[in-house]
Amino acid sequence: MNAVIPAPALPATAAPTHTRTRVRADARGPAAAGPWHLRSDPGLAQVEETVRALLEPHLGARLLPATGGEPAAGGEPAAGGEPGPVLRLTLGEAPPSPRRAVGVAPDGTPVPVDESYGLTVGPDGITCRARTAVGVFRAATTALQLLALPGPDGELEPRHLSDAPHYAWRGLLVDPARCFIDPDDLRRIIDLAALYKINVLHLHLTDNEGWRIESPSVPSLTAPHRSGTEAFYSAEEYAALQEYAARRYVTVVPEINLPGHCAALRAAVPGLPDAPAPEGVAGRFTYVPPLDLADRRTRTMVREVLADVCATTAGPFVHIGGDEAVGITDESFAAAVRELRALARGFGKRPVGWQETSRAGVTDQDLAQYWVDPGMMDLPATADDLAERPDLLAAGFTPELVAAMRRFFAPSADDLQRVLAGGGRVILSPQSHLYLDRGYAAAVVPPERAADAARLGFPSYLPRDVRHTAGWDPAAHGVPDDRIAGVEATLFGEVLQGIDDLTTMLLPRLASVAETAWSGRPATWETHRAALARHGRLWQQRRLAYFPATDVPWR
Repeated sequence: MNAVIPAPALPATAAPTHTRTRVRADARGPAAAGPWHLRSDPGLAQVEETVRALLEPHLGARLLPATGGEPAAGGEPAAGGEPGPVLRLTLGEAPPSPRRAVGVAPDGTPVPVDESYGLTVGPDGITCRARTAVGVFRAATTALQLLALPGPDGELEPRHLSDAPHYAWRGLLVDPARCFIDPDDLRRIIDLAALYKINVLHLHLTDNEGWRIESPSVPSLTAPHRSGTEAFYSAEEYAALQEYAARRYVTVVPEINLPGHCAALRAAVPGLPDAPAPEGVAGRFTYVPPLDLADRRTRTMVREVLADVCATTAGPFVHIGGDEAVGITDESFAAAVRELRALARGFGKRPVGWQETSRAGVTDQDLAQYWVDPGMMDLPATADDLAERPDLLAAGFTPELVAAMRRFFAPSADDLQRVLAGGGRVILSPQSHLYLDRGYAAAVVPPERAADAARLGFPSYLPRDVRHTAGWDPAAHGVPDDRIAGVEATLFGEVLQGIDDLTTMLLPRLASVAETAWSGRPATWETHRAALARHGRLWQQRRLAYFPATDVPWR
């Protein structure tokens, strides 16, 4: 059980069997058992279908086709007439767990989220039991890891375990705006998220580099000759992706990032006026002017876009962005955020915003995604310090630009307090640990991967090792636990060129974030790295590229 990530809430206990019969999990041992059967209660047919699809890359032909009916006691006949082990999915009372997540309804009301489950490895197979279908599915992902990553003898000893999450929101942001992700590849990311019990996929769909979601009311947004966007998700593709995710109990949260980060929108809808700029900023630095939502034409266009996005989004949340609105007055920014929130709520969705949206006021209805404070920026303090950062010099940083960035990010020091004082809740995504576009530290880069490591890291972030991400503790930010809505890893796409780059930056660190998001605190490094060392096999079975950092003893 030690290789399961996230680790179960309660340690596995030996199952009470008279014989110490073991369930052989794969065909590498000297006397491998026959193929596996997958069976479920009648009300879990869709869960069974999804679990079967997730298991296929790991069991292949050893996962027998569905035949219907209930398995006989002692297993079912496999090829050759011998009983085969059964992975059984069933609804019923699950053992109690010390963890229980609390989610948030669209109106802001706290609601319990029951993803708890029990799992038993017995002489006849594995039984996944929970009170809810989602709990059964979470148990099945644990079973999948047990089957994909057995011990050296290829067997599983009989065990009981029980489990439940600490946080209800366990998210991953990916960035199709800058590096478009083909729908089939996005499905592979959804599968990966589900295997690690991540239940939110945050799609950063719009930015300066591209607009990636169809808006029938404003068709120019996805017209290549207007916006520069060459690929996007049609309404049909977006609906299909959401349905695929929902079958894996993953909620899709679309982000329409406004009022800044709007170059693609401006190219598609020319002539929109600039937001009022602070005195002394205009003309000094290169930036895309944010939108002015006080302008009637701009406000009408944004309303149409959000109406389309909200209408085609099945889940309860829409992310309105709000970060890094460079070149806008405080008053204009606050008015824009209030307008965006009101529009999303008017269309029946709960708005989520980056932490900067707290500067427009906060209520107990608001969710703010915390990503930065001045200390996280890793900015040099002096010109001499800048001279020792070739990464920043190569990216065009000057002493004046560094000073301007320090001034711009100074208000972030108080954003968390603004959220808490207003009664809002926080999604923790600190850039210091959970931004997975941060490069891998040179000390953990295998020589044969040096070129990848140099190419893939976002240039202004100091590279770190895997242990750095795995050691992050949500309690470090001083947010009361009941005010933390959840945890979200992010992977922005500025330096990515395809799915292999994307998964190389995600893996192995996404598994570490998933561990903390599910359990509420980091595992000890020695325990976690020992489990992580076996997951490279799982990713290989799924044909996912990963980075073999040397601080993990891969095997």
